[in-house]
Amino acid sequence: MSIFRSILVGILLAACFGFTECYRPVTNSGLPKDLKIVAVPVFQAEAKGLRYRIESRFTDAVAREIIRRGNGLKVQGTTTGADAVVEGTIRDFSFTGVLLDREGRARVYEVTVIGAVTVRDLKRESILYDNQNFVFRDSFEFSDDPRSFFNEEDPAVERITRAFAASVVSAFVNGMGVRLDRK
Repeated sequence: MSIFRSILVGILLAACFGFTECYRPVTNSGLPKDLKIVAVPVFQAEAKGLRYRIESRFTDAVAREIIRRGNGLKVQGTTTGADAVVEGTIRDFSFTGVLLDREGRARVYEVTVIGAVTVRDLKRESILYDNQNFVFRDSFEFSDDPRSFFNEEDPAVERITRAFAASVVSAFVNGMGVRLDRK
């Protein structure tokens, strides 16, 4: 029986130590090490009838997220002196009623944003990241009591700009999905 235990313990130890190389925490950015300044010019808007300042709200959210999670990256609005640029376009932005109340009025709305983002390395003249089909959805609800009515449209837009920015920055700062064009 002790031989069986020894073999079992040996197998368990081999299995445990055999998987130590499987997990490697992300410690480096997916960006080149010499990239220090990132330009985030105001995003463009392709969609007709966009809400007031929607492009600048998405731009500001991306810039704030780079500052928050970019490991010391500096952000500026122009490409002069920048090492990289984040170019964005809001292709569509819509509100759709998804839940009606007893009177047939929409109570819950879904917000959908479709965007395009490209990150360019200006030093090497290459594309670091490109996604022409970012799709985000969020929902908000109107109160049915007029005394406690609070328009949730603006907070919903803020939530979706933060979610959009977090995904964009995660994609290129953490190296997920980064495509480096190295020659």
